[in-house]
Amino acid sequence: MSLDLNTLLQDWPYESGTIKVRKITGLDGREKLQLRVDLGVLQMEMTGRPDGRRPHNCESLLEYHQRRATRAEQKGEAYQLTPEQCAELQQEGIQYYHRYLSLFQINDFEGVVRDTQRNLDLFAFVNEHTDREDFSWGLQQFRPYVLMMNTRAKASIFLAQGKFPDAIAEIERGREAIVDFLQQSNFPELASKSAEIAFLDEWLEEVKSKRPLSKLEIMQREMETAIAKELYERAAELRDAIKLLKTQKRA
Repeated sequence: MSLDLNTLLQDWPYESGTIKVRKITGLDGREKLQLRVDLGVLQMEMTGRPDGRRPHNCESLLEYHQRRATRAEQKGEAYQLTPEQCAELQQEGIQYYHRYLSLFQINDFEGVVRDTQRNLDLFAFVNEHTDREDFSWGLQQFRPYVLMMNTRAKASIFLAQGKFPDAIAEIERGREAIVDFLQQSNFPELASKSAEIAFLDEWLEEVKSKRPLSKLEIMQREMETAIAKELYERAAELRDAIKLLKTQKRA
């Protein structure tokens, strides 16, 4: 059997600027995720660690170190990561980055939420267990992007369910989380230049423009139109109906 991958790659050509993702069924009968990159294909498991390994019989290196840190804390001991361990954890985080980026392309938003939150937990863990600011910032610098992707996935789930107010609230929460992080970092000026904040602002306006009007908003607009047309009796009726609706909502 030839080990040459050219046939596989030719059948699924790489396209610059395009993220190409597909699901396949592996020889073990389980679904796999494939991401086409310029030099080949990345294949990932759908759950667990993307490469399918279980370091130290744990789902991931992060879980392994979290367990060790918990045991150390129970003994009243500090748990410090070595430079090599920080590098290994960062490399593992890249695996999850490739997967959540791929999952987003196939609209598996629950998977994106899972993997982005996992990397946010990674950033927090390394920040807590290293006294080297360069190691911590080496991961924390990606927090705005991961927060944005986490927000996009959560809001997309709400949008698919037609829950526009929940989606809007989620986008606003994500935006504020990025702003807070940047303002509390050593580089607060980045908040005004953040591409992630700019994207969420633009998306927020787009979602708001597509949000169906509530009954109250429709009545308010009708009242404004009636006033503009000097239909004051109709405007008064709408005003009273609006007051009644607001009272019922508060009850």
